[in-house]
Amino acid sequence: MRGETDHPAPVTAREYKAEGILPPAQRKAASEEGAGIHAPPAQALLAAIVENSDDAIISKSVNGVITSWNRSAERLFGFTAEDAVGKHITLIIPEDRLHEEDTIIASIRAGKRIEHYETVRRRKDGTFLDISLTVSPVCDSNGNIIGASKVARDVSERKRAAERQMLLLQEMNHRVKNIFAIMNAVIGLSERAATSAQELASDMRERIAALAIAYELTLPDISRDMIQSRETTLFTLVKALFAAHQNGNIERVSIRGHDITVHGAMLTSLALLLHEFSTNAIKYGALSAHDGRIDIDVRCDTDFTLLWTETGGPPVKRPEGAGGFGTQLERATIGSLQGSIQREWNPAGLRIALRIPAAALSPTTS
Repeated sequence: MRGETDHPAPVTAREYKAEGILPPAQRKAASEEGAGIHAPPAQALLAAIVENSDDAIISKSVNGVITSWNRSAERLFGFTAEDAVGKHITLIIPEDRLHEEDTIIASIRAGKRIEHYETVRRRKDGTFLDISLTVSPVCDSNGNIIGASKVARDVSERKRAAERQMLLLQEMNHRVKNIFAIMNAVIGLSERAATSAQELASDMRERIAALAIAYELTLPDISRDMIQSRETTLFTLVKALFAAHQNGNIERVSIRGHDITVHGAMLTSLALLLHEFSTNAIKYGALSAHDGRIDIDVRCDTDFTLLWTETGGPPVKRPEGAGGFGTQLERATIGSLQGSIQREWNPAGLRIALRIPAAALSPTTS
């Protein structure tokens, strides 16, 4: 793997397959190698640089036959030099990318260089990796193009980091929109209960403070030196999440059954799911109506089961289409818990059954 600290043996122990294949600048350096009494021959120096590079460096003929294969190519693609040299370059090209080689060969024959082309290649074990590829023509001593050199750099981690960043941005955007929806509902609740501007402001402060406490429960404890998982109970989490939506002495959201301890990834995942459920109830379901309520029943037999029942809200029906980011987030979250979610779109109110295997609740999985 890249980043290893092993020290390769000197290149003199290994034949460099591409002797005599040099770009113009290096041919010039080779002709001047006698200028330094103790300097190694330019071609041997070039071979050493190629062999010990962190990037995979491969040379091939104009027909695509591999003529050299350095150690980083072995680490990156899994094939040894003995496996690869003499084989066609399609050895590492996925079938759906074979057309790329025709384009590369055409560019090389025209003497053109290909700069930092991002593509996908195949390892010996059949897995795929994202690489950044640079391809340059290789000439003989007479300036005739006789092949190409390829420099491949693994960019898989950078691509994964970019995907994670995009997912985080989508989640942040989704959460911000949800916060506005929740605050709109909180204002409505406070408005109905308040009899004066002062009472309205006081009620809203209390509800916003409750939302802040619920949000704090879902995040890791971040200090200067470390990040620690929080721990609480399911009932405490539910009461914190829904405290801002209670209406005076009227309990709009109730929970009963088997309370459990939740922490780490399990706490975050359950908080995300319950937040999605509640946001939809605020927008379209029971919590969008003055008399609407939600009853939550928790069971822990063989598996963990949470039953969510809405009543008193507007008639509900199954939404059309594939759903937005909230739906994607829900699927990813329940998938990480190896659980399932089933919905019953009853006219009287939505019913949700959330099921999670008991193994996912254990501390080792969090």
